[in-house]
Amino acid sequence: MSFSMIGTQRSGSNLLRLMLNQVDNVAAPHPPDILQRMMPLVPRYGDLSNKDSFYMLVDDVCRLVELNPVTWEWVVLDRANVASRCREHSLVAVFFAVYDILAETWGAKHWCCKSLANVFYLPEIYAYSQNAKFIYLYRDGRDVALSFQKAVVGEKHIYHIAQEWANAQRRALQMRSILGEEHFYSISYEQLVANPESSLEGLCGFMGEKYTPEMLNFHQSNEATNVAASSSLWKNVTKPIMKENIQKFLQQSTDEEIMIFELVAGDVLDALGYERVKIASGNKAAFSDIAIKQFDEINQHLKQEKRREMNPEDLQRRDRQASFLKEIQGRKLVSV
Repeated sequence: MSFSMIGTQRSGSNLLRLMLNQVDNVAAPHPPDILQRMMPLVPRYGDLSNKDSFYMLVDDVCRLVELNPVTWEWVVLDRANVASRCREHSLVAVFFAVYDILAETWGAKHWCCKSLANVFYLPEIYAYSQNAKFIYLYRDGRDVALSFQKAVVGEKHIYHIAQEWANAQRRALQMRSILGEEHFYSISYEQLVANPESSLEGLCGFMGEKYTPEMLNFHQSNEATNVAASSSLWKNVTKPIMKENIQKFLQQSTDEEIMIFELVAGDVLDALGYERVKIASGNKAAFSDIAIKQFDEINQHLKQEKRREMNPEDLQRRDRQASFLKEIQGRKLVSV
């Protein structure tokens, strides 16, 4: 059975992934973000019904996985084996084949992909497998924004973070209404850290598995150690659940930042049950072109500053995948 965790980064997805990885029947690896990174490049391969073009795509996806900052231990991706598992010549088929091989290698019945950007590819995933299920993890967007501002990745200005967060949540909520409870399970970060046992019991029931207290020992696992060593982004995964890690924006964000966020994404906060603190429901404001240009300039400056702060080894691990994607983009287009 396939499960895709969807939503937005900085919402506790590594915490939940490591918890699920403690279940014997679930393989939940660190994601290489196959669909997010490769889908925009698919047109470069030309007609995928052509065997050579499809095999090139298979090889590139496998290389992307092999360059992942956190290694998929013991997983060997034989290209012919990957291709033979695909029921059609598509990127989604390759994505499923790679994760199926991972689950078999790790001796698991199910796999869970933690590539949260898959929220934008749910129709393609569901079209390929009507058995696919989705775990929607969400967190108060104002805390998500605060976390992104401190992180070495992602947007940095509150306006841009609010736009991205709202867009992803709207897509998730839309797909939840279409797919229904049989295929879609929603869980909030706040619920997970406040009541982990009951939250995980409900999620495990959705996955057809039994909750085990070992899930709360995620921070002692080898996977948690490997993840924490791979990037400063994930340093907290070797710590127990931090129940106090909620509503930090109330103390650490400025009034202006909260106002901008609630103006951009207040309707989504409402839909998810988060109380506004600065902008009353129904109030909207359009930002001027001049203001947005200023936001853009500040955002780019802050992103450059954060990149300079990145640990050189962390940067090198990330650049391996980035350089490979640039290599693909630099190739001559395959003629159709």
